[in-house]
Amino acid sequence: MNNLNPKLFDKDVQTAGTRDGYGQALLELGEKNHDIVVLTADLAESTRVEEFGKKFPERFIECGVAEQNMMGIAAGLALGGKIPFVSSYAVFSPGRSWDQLRVSVCYTEANVKVAGAHTGISVGPDGATHQALEDIAIVRVLPNIVVEVPCDAIEAKKTTLAAAAHKGPFYFRFGREKTPIITTDDAPFEVGKAQVLKDGDDATIVACGPLVYQSLLAAKQLEDKGINVRVINNHTIKPIDTLTLAKAAKETGAIVTVEEHQITGGLGGAVAEALVKNYPVPMEFIGVQDTFGESGNTDELYEKYGMSTDAIYKAVQDVIRRK
Repeated sequence: MNNLNPKLFDKDVQTAGTRDGYGQALLELGEKNHDIVVLTADLAESTRVEEFGKKFPERFIECGVAEQNMMGIAAGLALGGKIPFVSSYAVFSPGRSWDQLRVSVCYTEANVKVAGAHTGISVGPDGATHQALEDIAIVRVLPNIVVEVPCDAIEAKKTTLAAAAHKGPFYFRFGREKTPIITTDDAPFEVGKAQVLKDGDDATIVACGPLVYQSLLAAKQLEDKGINVRVINNHTIKPIDTLTLAKAAKETGAIVTVEEHQITGGLGGAVAEALVKNYPVPMEFIGVQDTFGESGNTDELYEKYGMSTDAIYKAVQDVIRRK
């Protein structure tokens, strides 16, 4: 398997929250670039920007519980030459501030970076109101914006650094819980370029976010049964890597998408849109099936909502039968 943590399948595999990679990258950026400004809406600790605020208080803005105002402030800062990072839970930003993101940021092509934390069903005990399951859909529809979903803390750090270097609106989402470190510091990362983590020719799993880990586990179990599955880490939802996806569709003949998001309008929808135009094949969609979440621990929620390793394993078998 390419560019993977060599201890990925060990019981003691290192774990970290994707939000931790965000906080670490901001500290590095703050040292190197004095135009970096961080904003939050009363969630400094949860979004991992607290340390940035302590180290660079003159470039840290606590907006209070006023996400719409925060997005407007960020747009103004960007149009004035700064590089603002808006940090909140995704249900609030972009959820509550979508209008400001649309008009003040995307329409003006303002250089604003929006970090949506606490995404997916794995937010767990915080329950349905705080589980962002729709953010990819509502953001990727907007013109002029990049949409990224890092798979682990290392990739979250790389994503944050890439966001700072990119000129224009940029959205990226993070989880709450600690999840396995999948990649390595040396693994290649490029916005708009999906990574083939495992080769195979029987089917392809296209995943994003921490569920890339469950996808690799499922692929390993399938390999033990003689089914050789390709696994793609599709961290960039927009612009999507059509070439890599079409190549996988042509060579394997079947696709399963895996995401911690509604299957409507998320990764699955983006992949289907790309393939129906270029190389349509049978597809199955792992994700939230048009429902809200609930409180619970991560493994229980993955099992109930059909995002477990077993669910991915079954979906691959189902899609192969449809080839």
